[in-house]
Amino acid sequence: MIESPHAPERRLTFLGTGTSSGVPVLGCDCSVCTSDDPRNNRTRPSVLMTFPAGDLLIDTTPEMRIQLLRERVRRVHAIAYTHHHADHLFGLDDARMFPKWIGGAVPVYCEADTEDYIKRVFSYAFREESRNWPAGFVPKIEFQRIEPYRAFEALGQTILPVRLHHGRFTVLGFRVGDLAYCTDVNRIPEETFEALEGLDVLILDALRFDPHPTHFSLDEALKVVERLRPRQAYFTHISHEFDHARVEAILPPNVRLAYDGLAFPF
Repeated sequence: MIESPHAPERRLTFLGTGTSSGVPVLGCDCSVCTSDDPRNNRTRPSVLMTFPAGDLLIDTTPEMRIQLLRERVRRVHAIAYTHHHADHLFGLDDARMFPKWIGGAVPVYCEADTEDYIKRVFSYAFREESRNWPAGFVPKIEFQRIEPYRAFEALGQTILPVRLHHGRFTVLGFRVGDLAYCTDVNRIPEETFEALEGLDVLILDALRFDPHPTHFSLDEALKVVERLRPRQAYFTHISHEFDHARVEAILPPNVRLAYDGLAFPF
């Protein structure tokens, strides 16, 4: 588990590894949803990157508060968004506590459409009368506009956003050093493949066995791994079709299924 706010090394923690419905799925009695294996219990997808200068949260899921409490993370110093779908955004209200502990507004790195969406969905946080409310009342955010293939600096790190296609939507992946996080994707542009060359660790969407209109299937994700040849790959955004132990047993040696709470230095 991570001790927040500072760590002597770069470290990544999977806060959530499930699909938009989470696992168990409400009302489902399948063998995965009723499994005793804790790795089959998957909250909505998010990771925390811990750096010497602080913690960067990628996406704010509906379970964000529970995820951070589970990992004993006391505060977050910056947030980056892949996109604004509900399973990646709707925990943002709980970020209202962070300015109280970090002494100011939380930097939020996102594209223009995500910023616009946040301002509409959480409009109460941006009203004139809320600007002077004490920290902890509403999310206090300082937007930082980012674009694909234009690196930005956050918490002493250089982060490269890359373009991914999520069905008819466009989203971002992020490369930090030799690690890349690419969730919610079913097509990778050639320019992004070039930007992801030479990876040590690739984290990639792998929803289910059969093809899906907005996510990679298991076979499609494995083909991406075969092309990029990272030292290690982790699959995330996993549905209840995948029993952790059974699926991991058929994967290549350098590919693993991620699970909530899995952490490693990078």
